[in-house]
Amino acid sequence: MTEQTSAALATDPASNAAPFDQLPLAPAVLANLGQLGYLDMTPIQAASLPISLAGHDLIAQAKTGSGKTAAFGLPLLKNLNPRGFSVQAMVLCPTRELADQVTQELRRLARSEDNIKILALVGGSTMRPQMTSLEHGAHVVVGTPGRIMDHLQRGSLNLDALNTLVLDEADRMLDMGFFGEIAAIAKLCPKKRQTLLFSATFPEEIAELSQRFMRQPRQVKLTELHAGDKIRQRFYQIEKDQRLQAVALLLNHYRPVSTLAFCNTRQQCRDLLQVLRAQGFHALALHGELEQRERDQVLIQFANRSCSVLVATDVAARGLDIDKLEAVINVDVTPDPEVYIHRIGRTGRVDQDGWALSLASDNQVKRVDAIAQAIGAEIEWHPLAELQPASNKPLLPPMATLQILGGRKDKIRPGDILGALTGEAGFTSAQVGKISVTDTVTYVAVERRIAHEAQRRLAEGKVKGRSVKVRILAVDGDAPPREFVPAVRRRDG
Repeated sequence: MTEQTSAALATDPASNAAPFDQLPLAPAVLANLGQLGYLDMTPIQAASLPISLAGHDLIAQAKTGSGKTAAFGLPLLKNLNPRGFSVQAMVLCPTRELADQVTQELRRLARSEDNIKILALVGGSTMRPQMTSLEHGAHVVVGTPGRIMDHLQRGSLNLDALNTLVLDEADRMLDMGFFGEIAAIAKLCPKKRQTLLFSATFPEEIAELSQRFMRQPRQVKLTELHAGDKIRQRFYQIEKDQRLQAVALLLNHYRPVSTLAFCNTRQQCRDLLQVLRAQGFHALALHGELEQRERDQVLIQFANRSCSVLVATDVAARGLDIDKLEAVINVDVTPDPEVYIHRIGRTGRVDQDGWALSLASDNQVKRVDAIAQAIGAEIEWHPLAELQPASNKPLLPPMATLQILGGRKDKIRPGDILGALTGEAGFTSAQVGKISVTDTVTYVAVERRIAHEAQRRLAEGKVKGRSVKVRILAVDGDAPPREFVPAVRRRDG
């Protein structure tokens, strides 16, 4: 293809608040956006949607949490022919977690069309069910580059009808070494298509990708990455051997309900997890060594506030959609200031404030100076000695997670679980948190103090007319996990 990138459109986020009904979208789509709570566009949506809906290729700078899924999802869905059961759009994502989240959000955006099938193609699960789903037909596939390549090589994925290609978090995919796979996948796509590339940063490889397979892309770049007044940043100078214990000091001093603690290595993740659990914190870890089932459970427990601390490598720096994240702790200062910016951008989102707390040893001062230059602000240093426990009570998460045997394949929906808990079981909807339904298992968050009673009553009652087995998922700091409570009624009296 011949490519030519137009001049970047630098936009001021404060100047781009505009309602979605200004866009050339069908009334049913606008009605669905209203039901989902999409009223005014975010800055990246306001800057990019007029371009992408007009059919142009696009390179957009967008951080996690900026509303970029809708920014590429709406033009992607507009290009679909619901009556044609062939793959017409594909979204490439760096991680399984992000691919799953994009899939769920696209399904929500597509609710105004009855027959749109959106399929996730990710590693960590067997190929056969994915191949069977592709045989039945899908309009949109969302996947990681490695798994998409597997399907293309096996011939189970056909891209002949593709009209939209999206690269989500392209810089992260390049960091993970997927340049070759991305280029190979793009080469197999029809030349006549729309390509939308979203990236938080603009390394040289982004320009190389655009020159290879984009057609005169327009470029949108926001002038502001994060609302600095919403994220309160503090740095603590420490000795190397204080690092892990200092995390516990921060947690006990600030008492955040939900904290994401970033480590630079997997080993540091393991070491910190051991330290925190030994001190009674409800902590879980997320890194590349976990099986898919374990990763799913970790993310569900953290997102539904059943876990106080998620210890993570940078695999979790982008693509996690966690509401009400009170604090981010940089256990080690990253050598890349842009990584720091994306880490702390997980907190202080929308109308919420957040803490960004960082630990730096003497040999990391140059890294901190580079961060100060990148964010355009002076660093606020504090002594470790000022950290005093705000309470002598343990820091407990407000919720606990019940795991129920039965999911989508059993026709279970979130409403069925909520109905069972608020009906015969007698709990209020305020005592029930997030409900996540997978193919074979359902997870529901309930207030911690009612967890055992909710487990018992669910097991003794019925969900969708049948008995279910239930257990409480434990996070270290809890009692050992209970086995599934069998679905047998107890004798009262």
